[in-house]
Amino acid sequence: MAEVVTASRSADGVWVVAMQDREGRNTFTRALVGGLFESMRQVGEDPEARAVVLHGFDSIFLAGGTVEELIGIAERRQRFDEAGFFRLLLDCPVPAVSAMQGHALGGGLVFGLYAEMVVLAREALYSANFMKYGFTPGMGATMILPEKLGTLIGEEMLLTARSYHGGALAARGVPCPVVPRAEVVPAALALARDLADKPPQALRLLKAHLTRDRRARLQETVDREVAMHDVTFAAPEVQARIRDRWGSR
Repeated sequence: MAEVVTASRSADGVWVVAMQDREGRNTFTRALVGGLFESMRQVGEDPEARAVVLHGFDSIFLAGGTVEELIGIAERRQRFDEAGFFRLLLDCPVPAVSAMQGHALGGGLVFGLYAEMVVLAREALYSANFMKYGFTPGMGATMILPEKLGTLIGEEMLLTARSYHGGALAARGVPCPVVPRAEVVPAALALARDLADKPPQALRLLKAHLTRDRRARLQETVDREVAMHDVTFAAPEVQARIRDRWGSR
């Protein structure tokens, strides 16, 4: 069985992590989550690592939680903050670049935005679609979306749960490169290679400094999001909405 997440390192210290869970459509399956933990462990343990670039396959970057995971949260059998998966890029000791060459939905969008640099595709869809299912956002979404994409756009995305093409976000002035899909990964690699001649120790120190405030505020944000989940996931229509979106399981 092919690995759904692979990690490779170039001679200049740039790691590339490819998420390719074709069967699971790059949702947060156990295989994909486990593969990301392992890949980021490898990056973190490499003393010569300078940067990591993360991308998906075809027209999908990351598609967020599985129906089983969402039902598990609704039934109080699990929480989105277990094991700290969502903050893997934030906690990575070297700068991360999210090459969002495809659709990034819900938790998938949030996960990618924890990278220091982000490249979007004009053709892809980006959505904080939590409220479509009747529950409030998690994974620190209420902090990271307004910070990375801008307050007005971030809050609009969180409240409306609408999907936005990368080209539309570019027209709205999002502060990250938005290029044709075929150019996303090359553009992300170019950003990473700008870091390749920098000393690893300096990069690690600067990343820790730049993310210090965000990391300090994140736990309070997550605690508040969990409290909102306790209310919104308890609503009887939420599980029905989740099953309706994916079909009965």
